[in-house]
Formats: sequence, C-alpha cells, structure tokens
Amino acid sequence: MIHRDVLWTAISATWFVIFTLATSAIAQESFYQGKTVRVIVGGSAGGGYDTYTRLIARHLGKHVPGNPNFVVENMTGAGTLISANHVYKVAKPDGLTIGHFIGGLLLQQVLGKPGIEFDGQKFEYLGVPAQDNTVIGISKASGVSSIENWLATKTSLKFGGVGPGSATDDIAKVVRATVGVPMQLVSGYKGTADIRLAINSGELHGVANSWESFKSGWVQEIQSGSVMIVLQMIPERRHPELPKVPMITDIVKSEDARKIIQAGIYDYAAIARPYVFPPNTPKDRVLMLRKGLVETYKDPEFIADAQKARLDMSPLTGEELEKVVARTYKLEKPIIEKLKEILK
Repeated sequence: MIHRDVLWTAISATWFVIFTLATSAIAQESFYQGKTVRVIVGGSAGGGYDTYTRLIARHLGKHVPGNPNFVVENMTGAGTLISANHVYKVAKPDGLTIGHFIGGLLLQQVLGKPGIEFDGQKFEYLGVPAQDNTVIGISKASGVSSIENWLATKTSLKFGGVGPGSATDDIAKVVRATVGVPMQLVSGYKGTADIRLAINSGELHGVANSWESFKSGWVQEIQSGSVMIVLQMIPERRHPELPKVPMITDIVKSEDARKIIQAGIYDYAAIARPYVFPPNTPKDRVLMLRKGLVETYKDPEFIADAQKARLDMSPLTGEELEKVVARTYKLEKPIIEKLKEILK
C-alpha cells in the first residue's frame, strides 16, 4: 500500500511539472504575441539570400507560439559583414532580431580576416534552409564553352564577387587555385542580383554561385543559354539536374587539393546560409525558432511556394549547423595556412 504522504507528494510533483510547462508555454506565446521579428539579410534584394528569407518569412509566423509577424530588412555592404557585425554587436538578444549573412565569414574569422567583430562560436544558430550546391556559371558571350575549353585556351575571365567569405569570392579562388583556370576576380558587388546584371551587360564573364540561386534567380539566363554551368563543386556525385556538367574532383586529383576543396568548398556550402540569433538570446526563444523553422520546412503551403519559386530545400537544424560550425573552428593549422594563401 502506498503511504498517503508519498501519494500526495507524487501528485503535487506531477501538478507542479504540469503547471510549470503550462506557464512556460503561456509565457512563450505571450512574449511573441503581437510582436514583429526583424530578419536582417546581408545581401541585396532579389539575390538568393533575400529570396529564401522572404519565402520563409511569409510562413514562419504560424509555426511560432504567439504567431509573430516576420519582416525582412536588407543591410548590405562588405560581403554581408556589416550585417553580421550588427547582429553580433548591436542587435538586442531578445529574440526579435534574426541575422542571415554569408556563412563563409565564419571560415574567414578562423583565417583572421580584418574587420570581423564577431565570434562565430557565440551566435545562437537556428539552422539553414538549404546546403548550397556550388557551381561555376560563365556567359556565352565570353567565348568559353566548357571547363576543358577554358583550360585549353587559357582565356582569362572576369568574375564578379560580393566580398571575402562569400561563395562568389572564396569558392572562385579555391577553384582558381586547385583547377588552375585563369580568372580575374572583381569584388565589391552588393549581391548576386547585381552580378547578374553585370554579366548580362558584358561587364563580367562569370560567377561562382549556388545552383539553387541560379535556378531561382537566373531563370532566363539559364533557359536561354546565355549563362552556362561549366563546373560543379558537389561532394560524392553529380547533381541530378546537372548530369553532364563535370565535377571538380574529375579534374583535381591530388590529396592536398582535395583537402582544400573539402574545407573551402564542401563545408562552406553546408553552412553558407545560416540563420542566427545574437549571443545570449534566451534559450527558450532559440528553441522555439529552431522548432518553428523545422515545422515551416514541412508545411505543405511553404513547400508549394518553394517549388513555385524554384528554391530547393535541404535544411540543417540548429543543432546540426552547430556541429559543422564547430568543425570549421577546429581546422588543422596546415589547412588554415594554405587557405589563407588562397583566399588572401
């Protein structure tokens, strides 16, 4: 027989847990009720980072307790570094400001890039909507028709870049160093939308970018053939939509070069599109937004809108993103020194 005092203790403990959970849920919902959450995008309007974020912002609110409103703001400059520094140093850690900048800046911190005023190990990571499948796109007007043709003719092509830390810059430099293609990088564009305009006008010849961004933002150029995909930098196997485009590992064979590609391209691609809270944001709000993003990616209305916009989704949760970020901050010194030389 259970002693009456023990029974009452157990009942009291059970009701305490229920009350605590209910109170926590009510507090969470009441916090976001009627609130507006700013999502600060470091890229320009119309670019890939902006396009993904505006799609997510339209659906995320219904998956967060209290159904807050999400608004997107563009804070361009220095290859999204201005926005990353702002979210780290200026934004209040109250759960009402989310940052979305180029994840390659985390590697740039490891390499000692000047101007970085954040510690990437202290952000609160919410996840990524897609892991980039990076490719090289070249304009038909450049006169280069394939990677083999480029290597054979040794034609120097002018590529557009957003800034150090971005795929446009860092991946282009890794390709130049490992594949050996002649390339002049012109950096400082506000986003890939601006680079697209420069390629269409003949100001530039090409860009390193994600296939996801090409598919969604460069539809006319890809369909007309005015921009051709000549190389893909994807681990393990070719992208199913690019079966005839050679992989970088078809060309690069040395073990040292492959290590550089792993750290400078593959791991970069996994964390290229992070959503973050400022350091010290309350954990309950971090967990709410992580859960909200996961539920958003499963939302049938969201999936339909993503397909309509030609946006592929291959998300990482906040926990998964944290693990890849941690690996970036534990790179071996020889790889760091080599990447410093390549990305300087």
